[in-house]
Amino acid sequence: MAADIKANSPLTLPVLPLDDEVVLPGMVVPLDLSDTDVRAAVEAAQAVARTSGNKPKVLLVPRVDGTYAATGVLATVEQVGRLSDGDPGALIRGVGRVRIGAGTTGPGAALWVEGTVVEETVPDPLPGAVTELAKEYKALATDWLKKRGAWQVVDRVQQIEGVSQLADNSGYSPFLTTAQKIELLETGDPVARLRLATEQLREHLAEQDVAESIAKDVQEGVDKQQREFLLRRQLDAVRKELRELGGRGGEDESDDYRVRVENADLPEKVRDAALKEVEKLERASDQSPEGSWIRTWLDTVLELPWNERTEDAYDIQGAKAVLDAEHAGLQDVKERITEYLAVRKRRADRGLGVVGGRRGGAVLALVGPPGVGKTSLGESVAHAMGRKFVRVALGGVRDEAEIRGHRRTYVGALPGRIVRAVKEAGSMNPVVLLDEIDKVGSDFRGDPAAALLEVLDPAQNHTFRDHYLEVELDLSDVVFLATANVMEAIPEALLDRMELVRLDGYTEDEKIVIARDHLVPRQLERAGLEAGEVTFDDSALRRLAGEYTREAGVRNLERSVARLLRKVAAQHELGDRELPFTVTEDELRGLIGRPRHVPESAQDPAERRTAVPGVATGLAVTGAGGDVLFVEASLADPETGGSGLTLTGQLGDVMKESAQIALSFLRSHGAELELPVADLKDRGVHIHFPAGAVPKDGPSAGITMITALASLLSGRQVRTDVAMTGEVSLTGRVLPIGGVKQKLLAAHRAGITTVVIPKRNEADLDDVPAEILDKLEVHPVTDVRQVLELALSTAKIPVTAAA
Repeated sequence: MAADIKANSPLTLPVLPLDDEVVLPGMVVPLDLSDTDVRAAVEAAQAVARTSGNKPKVLLVPRVDGTYAATGVLATVEQVGRLSDGDPGALIRGVGRVRIGAGTTGPGAALWVEGTVVEETVPDPLPGAVTELAKEYKALATDWLKKRGAWQVVDRVQQIEGVSQLADNSGYSPFLTTAQKIELLETGDPVARLRLATEQLREHLAEQDVAESIAKDVQEGVDKQQREFLLRRQLDAVRKELRELGGRGGEDESDDYRVRVENADLPEKVRDAALKEVEKLERASDQSPEGSWIRTWLDTVLELPWNERTEDAYDIQGAKAVLDAEHAGLQDVKERITEYLAVRKRRADRGLGVVGGRRGGAVLALVGPPGVGKTSLGESVAHAMGRKFVRVALGGVRDEAEIRGHRRTYVGALPGRIVRAVKEAGSMNPVVLLDEIDKVGSDFRGDPAAALLEVLDPAQNHTFRDHYLEVELDLSDVVFLATANVMEAIPEALLDRMELVRLDGYTEDEKIVIARDHLVPRQLERAGLEAGEVTFDDSALRRLAGEYTREAGVRNLERSVARLLRKVAAQHELGDRELPFTVTEDELRGLIGRPRHVPESAQDPAERRTAVPGVATGLAVTGAGGDVLFVEASLADPETGGSGLTLTGQLGDVMKESAQIALSFLRSHGAELELPVADLKDRGVHIHFPAGAVPKDGPSAGITMITALASLLSGRQVRTDVAMTGEVSLTGRVLPIGGVKQKLLAAHRAGITTVVIPKRNEADLDDVPAEILDKLEVHPVTDVRQVLELALSTAKIPVTAAA
């Protein structure tokens, strides 16, 4: 502070306003006198100085948005002249802080105010904390100055000793805002001001370090991009020169998608779409993610066999021989494939290969129980036709995009399973097996079965569009084979697009042929045995199929054969069995134990289920084919009470209604049937279907329940060799049902010899193999009375005992 200025002394000074600028004590700054207020203040100070002989003094006051600060800086006008640009200016030096008071009058046009010089007290000697603070500020200031290259200022800062002067030196910092400088100006305590200046400088250096780090990373990235851009341009120029010279153009010629698309054998619309994508790729940046998406799409399109087709083997006799050799039975499927090949041959001979953009594909649905050969049949069909074979497993698929593909906007998008199957086959006319189509589910991701509607529609699939490809794909020449266990699980709209072929299971004779020609040779190889080392008698195979397994297919039969061969192989290795060895019917029990499924007719008469009145044998269709179903009925003791109808065995609503109809019919027509219907009114009726853990439903057990109740009331047993199926009405009419072939096959497997079916199902007997019909006595009936005459024996047991 100047020697002639005392602390807390009153002053009257002209105000020199500083707009959005702050000058701290100790600073020397040039001011432009072009501004009216600045010139008026300097002239007023000069007028006063002429009379006093001292340097002109002004009060520098920051002015922000027209508002003056409460604290100003006393400054002396060191020199008045011209600035470097030729405008009039003055050199001003800040001296000390002044607390501004009330306005007053003075010479000239300047604004005059009264002020008080602010006293600044600095402890002497300085405490250690203040000394460390001063050192820290000098170190930070030196670091910042060195980064800016202001080496000539570093020594000046290091030479400043006073705490107040060191803090005010930060007024030169260009990074401080006007508000921050005003805060420094209004802080009267030198130590507090130095602490504030140190904190501001520290924060700025931290921000500067972050900014420099970001700038460095950005610069490195830009340099890398520029270097890569330059190298790629140079590489393109080299390739161009090599192509002009007739060379290969470098090892990466395969990456030139335009050349690949132009040379590929693509349909016209696909070629146009691919060339548009190539143009996008050429415009896209190498770092753009869109470039990788386009490359993946182009690779997929170029890998598809757009015009590749295998020639069908039109040797109809040879195809039929292949099917007969690889599959026993299944005549419906074989005939359908033979018809398809015959029609294709005739159309090709007459030049009718393509009509309306569509070719002669086929869509067949193979519906049947597990183990009957649906999946393996697809491979045999492809073999017979001379086509490629692809299997698409649909079990458990719940995402619609699995069929139609994902949109290309998604990361990791792929075409659907249909497109991938065609790509895998390498031709546009493969045999595609859609396995387990009835196991397709739906959730929030869509319904895959709905996406299959276009795929399996012969009138639409010649213009199939995958969401990923977005170009038309001709599927009209593909032979689609869909497999399912339960027809009811397939949506009706989807089932309508397919030709239904039922595989109802094998007869016992067919199972023996399959086991002898296919299962035994395959399992011999897997067991490490040669063909002649172990042989099977037909009687052994027949007993394996009839008593050790009970199924529509042959999976369990194959497991039994494998178990037998493993047992024989193990005994031979242990020295207990000599080879060659023939498996006979008598050897089965010693090798794999007792039979699991003994026919009812083979049991002791006293042990049979129908040995007592009230038990009847019915026939049903399950997911595993046909099966025998027993119905048991009983009457409650009149002394224990109870009335009404009780049903057990996990029955569905339709089967419960059938039981109500059966009971109502007997109550209304029991008298004419000579049955004690009074027992039905006074005593509770209980009908039970064994295997209570298995859900059951359907109307075809109606006549079976009436027969069981009639047997119970009359005391006459139901014949052991009789099984029945049919829906019943309230008037006693026997109505048609489904699954006749499967039910008759199940009856034959169970040892039944007499079967009762509805008269209106008599036409379905054409589907039953002749060897089965020869062994069964089938009675078509129209009325329940005929059923009772056939099923009930003549011997009577008292009703009380039966109950």
